[in-house]
Formats: sequence, structure tokens, C-alpha cells
Amino acid sequence: MSAVLIAEEAAARAVPLGAGVLGAGGAAVAVLPSKLRMRAELRRRWRTWALVAPVFLGSYLLGGGGAYALAAGLGSVAASEFVRMAGLRRGDHVVLVAAALVLPALAWLAPHLLDLRAAALLPVAAALPSVLGGDDRTGFTRGARTAFGLLWIPVALTGLVTLGGTAVTVGLAVALGDVGAWCGGTALGRRGPLARPLSPLSPNKTWAGVLGAAAATAGLLLVLGEFSLPLWAAVTGGCVLGDLLESLVKRESGVKDAGSWLPGFGGLLDRIDSLLVALLLTTVMT
Repeated sequence: MSAVLIAEEAAARAVPLGAGVLGAGGAAVAVLPSKLRMRAELRRRWRTWALVAPVFLGSYLLGGGGAYALAAGLGSVAASEFVRMAGLRRGDHVVLVAAALVLPALAWLAPHLLDLRAAALLPVAAALPSVLGGDDRTGFTRGARTAFGLLWIPVALTGLVTLGGTAVTVGLAVALGDVGAWCGGTALGRRGPLARPLSPLSPNKTWAGVLGAAAATAGLLLVLGEFSLPLWAAVTGGCVLGDLLESLVKRESGVKDAGSWLPGFGGLLDRIDSLLVALLLTTVMT
């Protein structure tokens, strides 16, 4: 059976589960006390999820073209947000968006072309705008940031195509893992050893959140019948490291969010930061 058909079947199986989780979450948010400080924020996030989940699952129901459109669309928007945060120029932007469109297309139509030879071209492509423009002041910094962006965004999102049905599982597990991390941090991260922050980059990310993410991802993978230690480690690692990695970029850039157009989250990168790392880790570990 082809990877496309496997992905379609995985998405079809996940639709009832996704609808159930959204319904339960909507009911929980609806009955939150009006005095709760995060009530309005949680409601905005739920409304965003109610729009995002059908787009994610629906893309796979459309077959290979849908998976490509999902990867290319996410990659193009995320690349534009990264360019603004990293202080890159138009040429760097062109390279990142071109990669966001071309790499998933190759994964869909000509996967045999995606090998180490293609990977070797990435640093060359990243440096090309600075080299051709003669930028001897910031060219190396721009090239290094562009190379990082290529790996972080287009290469990672190509996994939405190459991983087939596993990509559907990863997407759902990451979404629930982020919720589990928030619940774990809220319930267990107020005091004690679990309240320790993982990194100064994000003091609100505690070991209690790691525990919550690990439990939530394990539970979903078991429900879907997809549990394996490598996949669980990859998804949990994405939930834990994705936000910290983006925090590293945002802190150096001096911004709070990658954007402001996605209600309850900020920008697209603020929503898919965990997914990007999880896809990379899943590609390597499974």
C-alpha cells in the first residue's frame, strides 16, 4: 500500500478522535469560571484549534496533493515569519520560500531525489544571496541563519509528505502533547522539584510540563495503536524542545511572538514550533 493511501486512512481514522477531543475541549472551555484569568485566552485558542484541525486532517484526505499543499503552505508562511525575526533580506526570503515549495514537491513526486546530494546543496543555497550580493559585513551571519531556517522549516515540513500516516499521528500527538504540557505545568509546576524551569530561555517551561507532555503523547499514541518508544521519544522531544528552540530565536530577535494573526497563539511559528522538531526527530528515529 502506498504512503499516500496509508496517510489517507490514518486521517480518516483520526477524524472521530479529533472531533471528540475538540468537542470535549470546547465543553471544558465553555464552563470555565468567568474569574479565571486565562479564560478568554483559552477560548481563543480553542476557536483556532477548531479551524486548524479540519485543515490538517482534511489535507491528508485529499491525498498526496493535499499533503504537499499543507507542507508548502505552512512552510511559506513560517519562512516569512522567520525572515522577519532573523533580520534577513529579500534574497534570503526567496531561498527559504523556494525551498518550502520545492522540497515537499520532490518528496511527493520524486522522492528518490531527496538524499545527501540534495542536503549538500542547502548551505550553498543559503549563502548564495550574500555571495552574489557581495555582503562582506553580514553575509556569513545571514547565510548561517538561512541555513538554520532551511533545516528548521522546509526540511522539517517535508516530513508531512515523506512520513505518510505517521505524519498524521505526529501532528495529533504534538497537539495533545502541548495541551498536556500546559496542564502538567499548571497542576504540578507551582512548587517542588517539578517546578524547576528547563531553561532560562523560557522560565514557564518546567519539568512538570515535560511530565504532562510525555503522559499526553503516550496516551494518544496508545489510543491510535501507534505507540513505540522511538516515536514517543520523538514526539515528546518535539513538544519539549520546539518551544525552547523558538524562544532562542525570539529572544535574540527581541520579539515576543513570531506574529499576531493567529488568535491565542501569535504567529504560525508559535503554533508549529513543536511540530517542526517532532517531524525532524521522527524522521531520524523511526
